[in-house]
Amino acid sequence: MDGLLVTDLHTGYRKKKIIDGLTTPLLPRGKITALLGPNGSGKSTLLRALADLNPAQGKIALNGEDLMTLPPAKRAQKVVYLPQSLPASVHLHALESVIVARRASGSDTHGNAEQEAYDILHKLGVSHLAMSYLDQLSGGQKQLIGLAQSLIRQPDLLLLDEPLSALDLNYQFHVMDIVARETRQRNIVTVVVIHDINIALRHAQYAVMLKNGTLIASGVPGEVVTPANLATVYGVQGRVETCSQGLPHVVVDGLTT
Repeated sequence: MDGLLVTDLHTGYRKKKIIDGLTTPLLPRGKITALLGPNGSGKSTLLRALADLNPAQGKIALNGEDLMTLPPAKRAQKVVYLPQSLPASVHLHALESVIVARRASGSDTHGNAEQEAYDILHKLGVSHLAMSYLDQLSGGQKQLIGLAQSLIRQPDLLLLDEPLSALDLNYQFHVMDIVARETRQRNIVTVVVIHDINIALRHAQYAVMLKNGTLIASGVPGEVVTPANLATVYGVQGRVETCSQGLPHVVVDGLTT
C-alpha cells in the first residue's frame, strides 16, 4: 500500500489534546498534499506528530510500514520535517550545512557530497549563497537553505510547515515547482502546510482540510476547496472562479457571520 495513511491519531501537547482520533485517506506518493485549515486547526501539530516530535497514539503507516513502531533513528531516515521557524543559525556556510544534512541522513554517502549539495542549491536558485554564513541570511534565504537540507536527505516522507511564509512571489512559485518536481521524480509523499488556498489550488495535487483537529474534506484540491467548505472551515463567503487560463482561484466576498 503505497502512500501515507493516518489511522485514529491522538496527539497534542502536555495538557491540551489538539487531534483526537484523526483518520485520513491514503495520501499519495509522487504528489504534493496540501494541508489546509485556519489557525489552530491542528495542521502543524499533525506534521509534528508525523515527524515524531509530538507524543502520539494511533497508527501512521508509510508505504505499509507503521512508523510508530520504528526506532527514532530509523524513522528519521525516512521522514524529514522542515518547521516554519528554523532553529537559531550557527556560524556555518550554507553549503557546509547542506553537506552536514546529507551526511547526517544515514543514506548512501558515496559520490561527491559537495557537488550534490551545490546542485541542490542551484536547483533552488540560491547557489550564490553557498559561501554565505547561515547567521547572516534573511528569513527567506534561511528557509531556502532549510529546504535544500531537507531535499538532500532523500526522505520517503517530506513534511513542510509553511515553507513559503518568508518568500516573495517569485520564490513562492519557484519553490512549489521544485518541490512538485522532486516529489514526482523521487515518488515520495510530500505534505505541505499552506495558508494561501490559491497556491494550493495551483500547485498541489491532493488536499486535506482540517478544522479543530477534525478532517472536514480530502481529495483533489478542486473538490476540497468549495464554497460550502470555505464557509464551514474559514467562516467566509467565497467563490471558486476560473481565470482566463482555466485555473481555479478563490474570491472572498465577505464573512458568514
